[in-house]
Amino acid sequence: MTRKLLVTSALPYANGPIHLGHLVEYIQTDIWVRFQKLQGNEAWYVCADDAHGTPIMLKARERGITPEALIEQVGAEHRRDFAGFQIGFDNYYTTHSAENRHFSELIYTRLRDRGAIDRQIITQAFDAQEGLFLPDRYIKGTCPRCGADDQYGDNCEACGASYSPDELKNPVSVLSGETPVQKESEHYFFRLQDFEPMLREWAASEGLQDEVSNKLQEWFDAGLRAWDISRDAPYFGFEIPDAPDKYFYVWLDAPIGYMASFQDLCHRTGVDFDAFWQPDSDAELYHFIGKDIVYFHALFWPAMLSGAGFRTPTRVCAHGFLTVDGQKMSKSRGTFIMAETYLRHLNPEYLRYYFAAKLGSGVHDIDLNLDDFTQRVNADLVGKLVNIASRCAGFIHKRFDGQLGPRLDSPELFRRFSARAETIGGLYEDREFARVVREVMALADEANQYIDEQKPWVHIKDPDRQADVQAVCTTGINLFRVLMLYLKPVLPKTTEAAEGFLNVSAMRWADAGQPLLDHDLQAFKPLITRVDTDAIAAMVEESRENLKPT
Repeated sequence: MTRKLLVTSALPYANGPIHLGHLVEYIQTDIWVRFQKLQGNEAWYVCADDAHGTPIMLKARERGITPEALIEQVGAEHRRDFAGFQIGFDNYYTTHSAENRHFSELIYTRLRDRGAIDRQIITQAFDAQEGLFLPDRYIKGTCPRCGADDQYGDNCEACGASYSPDELKNPVSVLSGETPVQKESEHYFFRLQDFEPMLREWAASEGLQDEVSNKLQEWFDAGLRAWDISRDAPYFGFEIPDAPDKYFYVWLDAPIGYMASFQDLCHRTGVDFDAFWQPDSDAELYHFIGKDIVYFHALFWPAMLSGAGFRTPTRVCAHGFLTVDGQKMSKSRGTFIMAETYLRHLNPEYLRYYFAAKLGSGVHDIDLNLDDFTQRVNADLVGKLVNIASRCAGFIHKRFDGQLGPRLDSPELFRRFSARAETIGGLYEDREFARVVREVMALADEANQYIDEQKPWVHIKDPDRQADVQAVCTTGINLFRVLMLYLKPVLPKTTEAAEGFLNVSAMRWADAGQPLLDHDLQAFKPLITRVDTDAIAAMVEESRENLKPT
């Protein structure tokens, strides 16, 4: 039975470029969606730029442009970088859209009308010189725990403590350098605590990883509290209905951007929006996110959806952070690498493969070790995988006019390879990509061992063994084809080149069991080249260069 799936990645913020840390999530999601499509499922992958909030308003002011001009410029850069890494969105949109305004207002008014919105007077830090309330990250001062200077208003990077801005010693506004004053304002709150029974039931439905379930239990035990969903003017976002100069907090309308992006897709394609979002929908809804935003996606988001009469997510898939060479990405070391910088120097499919080789279904951090990256890509993709095709293609073209033979030398070996489709497919489904890679590379070792044992380069000299050599090389090419199919979600462009060499249309998962026989091949060209260590060095150096004053 064909499944219907709507899949999202978290929305990148529209005030800066995409870097390799971001790409863990988009590559992970893209691999999973490509697998679903290979299976023949109806899978839609949507995303958008998160385009609202004080930082965007201030960044635009700093550049002397409007927020609308900033988000349009950054949105174009994001689309370019994602396309460079073969991220196959079915729609990439923006939260600053008519659709997002519609759904934000609809969800808010439904929640308000059922009594899930309160109003409270709160006191906040206010920059009198700039005339605006300050988000926590726009206040700096001395940590109240360890005494470290120049720390943000919500947490200390020196000792790791979390605190409220009013606990910070010697606070100053990042914008003006002035000491903030405390000022009262009426804010709107979503009564999250009213949804605890619903959230407990949703969290028990096996839609969460163990690590996330455990974290949710901690939050339940601590007691859920109302969530501040409003911000005061000036603010770049959507004004709250019937509340002049009050705006939806960016985290209210950001996840609603999933709905807005899908609605835009539905307008253009005729897909039925309600079939995916109504409470009785038989479609599946998957959110891929970083572990740092679990709170929003596993508490606020399902509660908002349920309270407004929409379906809740089938599964929230959280992942860990990226380190480079065992440490946090660093601008001084040149390991805070932008997507654009990487693409200037290296094949994007190297990174797709390396991330796949590291990613499992858990919430663990992964490390990009640049030496290991070079060795693994060169050994696996060049030395093992593509090597199978290059070893056999020469004989097929030189001696057999580019035609595969009428039989396989080892039908049993081919059947064993094709029988792994079910196991490998199950690993893809469970997001166990590292195990997929291990399975495929173990098979690649077997294929190369088979060719070593059959020694076509020896038997080609015997006029009586020509048909045997053709059958051996036909077997090798068919093993290669199955392995490329298994890695197609990870290596879409390399697989497309392999399909050209194999002279076949776009492969589907079901093709694994049927060998190519009496079939003409196209001329073989190198499908992927070795990682150039000089290119890695240049990429790292350029990332350092970005720091130098202009």
